Amino acid sequence: MTKKKKNAFAASRRDFIKNSAIASSFFIVPRNVLGGVGFISPSDQLNIAAIGAGGKGKSDIKNASVNGRERVVALCDVNFSGSAADSVKAFPKAKLYADYRKMLDEMKDIDALTISTPDHVHGPAAKFAMERNKHVYVQKPMTHNIREARLLTQMARTQKVVTQMGNQGASNPYLDLVKGWVNSGKLGKIAKVQIWTNRPVWPQGGEMPKPDASKKPKDLDWDLWLGPAEFKPYTPNIEPFNWRGWWDYGTGALGDVGCHLIDIPFRTLGLHYPIDAECSVASVFSKMWNADYHPEGCPPSSFITLHFGATAKSQSPIEMTWSDGGIRPSHPDIIPADDDIGGPKSSNGVLIIGEKGIISTNINDSSPLTPKLYMNDGTKNLVRQAAMKPSRNTVINVSGWMPARQVSTALSIKLLLLLLIMPAR
Repeated sequence: MTKKKKNAFAASRRDFIKNSAIASSFFIVPRNVLGGVGFISPSDQLNIAAIGAGGKGKSDIKNASVNGRERVVALCDVNFSGSAADSVKAFPKAKLYADYRKMLDEMKDIDALTISTPDHVHGPAAKFAMERNKHVYVQKPMTHNIREARLLTQMARTQKVVTQMGNQGASNPYLDLVKGWVNSGKLGKIAKVQIWTNRPVWPQGGEMPKPDASKKPKDLDWDLWLGPAEFKPYTPNIEPFNWRGWWDYGTGALGDVGCHLIDIPFRTLGLHYPIDAECSVASVFSKMWNADYHPEGCPPSSFITLHFGATAKSQSPIEMTWSDGGIRPSHPDIIPADDDIGGPKSSNGVLIIGEKGIISTNINDSSPLTPKLYMNDGTKNLVRQAAMKPSRNTVINVSGWMPARQVSTALSIKLLLLLLIMPAR
């Protein structure tokens, strides 16, 4: 190759990385596509940063860096003495910030960010970054409410930035197997889908802990952790994880794993918006005849029914039910009593029920996804984990991807369900 051709190739690679932005960070791509094996010059690397460097953020920024192929230039977290310390150790050259606004105002050369904070900060942080033409990867749920979701969807189009929502299992190759079973007509007409989870596995349904500023961790910036939420003195047992059960910060069991479970039938059956929705929630009684009332928190369990019109894949109206708090559907007669439904111990799962049989799958996150097909005639197809492996040249999305329109629709459905659960304020 001549020197002129080499320079042109290098320039085109830089353009590919910078302009299509994130293709190299959020996807694992064969090296021959990006310029061969060996050293990658600094000018060919993306400058990426993390807003939320601990917990899920730790693995998100690690995956985005592709084992050091891209340059992590900054880490933002409100407490670097927690699990975010592991990210500091992994990326010793990264600048550290507590406030993402200061980080983005000072570091103009950041190309893209991972955003892995509590739910209530997803929207504000993504908006602030996208306004500055930064490409963003935002952990699920994409936003804390419907308005934020619509705002970010429009902003991504206006700003022409690449966006991605974290739904770790959305690119699992086993989902193609489930789609194949449905598309081939093995189940016949499908009229029912049942979805359930053992979440919440954190405190939920009780009274909010009392504020106690004396218990605040020394290195935690509580004001920045609260972000857009109403100010209150430091409250123990909320961060770094139990915030999920409080409406000001989290979205409960549905917001935590709804995208991993509902995503499977939503995409497999080609669903759109529901025709109607109905919800009931459990009560907690600390004294006889008087149910506890804690509107600031999510319910201990809920049961939701959605109805969808016929689609090209289902060819009949579909009833979908969601239950959380450990409430699961009855064990179908055609599934042997010794077989789990859904995942291990039947804790989480999806049943797609047709006139000829049933598909059972596990939660679509980092757990092993093992689809099972049970036919009314007694035959079954149980897939082993080793049965399907991506080829060496497969482009694997390490965090999941959905087109903006599909994300917006799916998220709107999930947020609609959350509105059904949330008490009037």
